[in-house]
Amino acid sequence: MNVFESLESEVRGYCRSFPVVFERGSGSRLWDENGQEYLDFFGGAGALNYGHNNPAMKRAVIEYIATNGITHSLDMHTVAKRRFLQTFDEVILQPRGLSYKIQFPGPTGTNSVEAALKLARKVTGRQLVVSFTNAFHGMTLGALAVTGNGFKRGGAGVTLSDATSMPYNGYLGEDGDSLAILNAFLTDRGSGMDLPAAIIVETVQAEGGINVATREWLQGLEAICRKHQILLIVDDVQAGCGRTGAFFSFEEAGISPDLVCLSKSIGGMGLPMALTLIKPEYDVWEPGEHNGTFRGNNLAFVAATEGLEYWRDDSFQREIEAKSALMRKRLQALCQDYPDVFVEARGRGLIQGIECRDPDRASAICAEAFRNRMLMETSGIDGEVIKCLPPLVVTEEELEEGLEILRKSVAAAVRPRVAA
Repeated sequence: MNVFESLESEVRGYCRSFPVVFERGSGSRLWDENGQEYLDFFGGAGALNYGHNNPAMKRAVIEYIATNGITHSLDMHTVAKRRFLQTFDEVILQPRGLSYKIQFPGPTGTNSVEAALKLARKVTGRQLVVSFTNAFHGMTLGALAVTGNGFKRGGAGVTLSDATSMPYNGYLGEDGDSLAILNAFLTDRGSGMDLPAAIIVETVQAEGGINVATREWLQGLEAICRKHQILLIVDDVQAGCGRTGAFFSFEEAGISPDLVCLSKSIGGMGLPMALTLIKPEYDVWEPGEHNGTFRGNNLAFVAATEGLEYWRDDSFQREIEAKSALMRKRLQALCQDYPDVFVEARGRGLIQGIECRDPDRASAICAEAFRNRMLMETSGIDGEVIKCLPPLVVTEEELEEGLEILRKSVAAAVRPRVAA
């Protein structure tokens, strides 16, 4: 451990919550260098929907490397990229009646967001982008400007401009109409708000505390965008690729975003990859106008193509929904058992959690879970939400095991405070 402490920057974060040296991973489990086994309810912060070293993906990548397949290609044509594009269109876009051009903006979610913001401004000739309270869209300056987290924003070191934040669904309480406020600002010439180029939204705010927008709210947001000729960007970096059940998190609402940001699990097995999906009429880029050295990660193309095989029919989605119902039942039971500790269970699909009344309790519960050999993290502005993010391929037995560890961890973390 001294190597990391002496040589790696103080900016490191997750390793402070999980202070061991990991060596191997398979499916829903990890092993440290001493052979100790851990159940993974962290899932690479959403980058490992298909588990660690998914056998089909690993086999495809090994075979590709063994035949000297191209690994790095910028935006040149390769066999691996062609196969991914064709499969994505055939398996994901066409069955859903979606028509998007596919941009490879760079390997991370923030790259996808930056591309979407730049393109929206280019298309409309406007500068302002509207985002929402508690949003998280990335750590580069454009993406950070539309992020709500004050701690993250504070690290920018410069003024974050050309963006404004409006209240997210539920931010104003049950009776607050956040869409009415947004529409009023856009309609009233005295509001001081310029007409935006785009509105960017997460259907589920993962880092913001697992805040879930309702179907009606998302439909209303889309209607406002159409009314004012504003592009609608959905950031599906963490909530996409099946995390909420359907492949895209916005499918349930029946909306049609103009731009969609994907990353994390689109790379298949944790390999860096991102997409920006663009309605064809808005694909107005000049060649090379937005680029990146590592937007041609062919190993990710290979793994991602294998990952799409899960979506050939609706059986995988049905499995996710069944496991989601089990998780929701267990989390709600915890809320009922500890009403003084928890506010509510929340989430969709296999991104769920529980809000704690005291953020310190959330941290203590996750720390206790790690002592019980399970990885979990907190989310929310103050880290007040315990976040469950197991791989989508988690078995029902593993899910039950993890939820039992969580139950025991809650009891252990709460008991000393109750006794005091």
